Amino acid sequence: MKKFLISCLLLGSIMVAKAQQTPFVLGVTDKITSRELGESRTLNIYLPEGYSKDTATYPVVYLLDGSANEDFIHVSGLVQYLTMIRFMPPVILVGIANVDRKRDFTFPTTIAEDKKAYPTTGGSAKFIAFLEKDLQPYISKHYRVRPNRTLVGQSLGGLLAAEVLLRRPSLFEQYAIISPSFWWSNQSLLTEAPALLQANLKQPVSVYLSVGEEGAVMKNDATRFAGILAAANPQLVSAKYVPMPAENHLTILHRSLYGGLDTLFHKMVPPAKQ
Repeated sequence: MKKFLISCLLLGSIMVAKAQQTPFVLGVTDKITSRELGESRTLNIYLPEGYSKDTATYPVVYLLDGSANEDFIHVSGLVQYLTMIRFMPPVILVGIANVDRKRDFTFPTTIAEDKKAYPTTGGSAKFIAFLEKDLQPYISKHYRVRPNRTLVGQSLGGLLAAEVLLRRPSLFEQYAIISPSFWWSNQSLLTEAPALLQANLKQPVSVYLSVGEEGAVMKNDATRFAGILAAANPQLVSAKYVPMPAENHLTILHRSLYGGLDTLFHKMVPPAKQ
């Protein structure tokens, strides 16, 4: 009888403990239909603390490779931390989940080996149109945003971010370009970069560029791009290039963004309340 009573008490305690559990919510997930891509896309969105209780507007950081099992969760934590220690202002983080990143982040290549190895590639023009005509209007309509937009991309995402900067720079005011895959199509985007910047850049942008110990090609290409940015009109381009030799292709994004978000946002941190 005594054992039975003890078992009942333990079971009751477990049931009470489970009844008190609540989900830990990091953000919200939206689904939008893209006319430009002809498909549904998933957005993972982190809202700053107090968003539901105030009427303020916020800058928006758009994160490529923003699936829950890619970079959204750890970048959300980084944004929360940098906001807490006042290295950056509160922002809305929009993680763009992938469907086919090789398709969306690359422009058409003339290299036969690339076409064979990556048969779905070459769709970056449509993806950039999605950013402009589907995604940004959706975020502006459904969230309280101010006109300050940042694009974050690494690897092929860095290639896409660089292409947006060069071809459609007005879509974002700030760019974090990390380990960009300029090797794509035999460095053709790098070759075109000076002319594209001169032709398309009409308003100021801020750029944070970094690369790790990721092979000679990637390091040399990033250094070359840094030189192109440095030679551009200084009234239109504010650029910081940060080589990170202690990092590799897997470790660089989080550690690079720690400094990158601080670099891009430190002037926007509001004064501390007295």
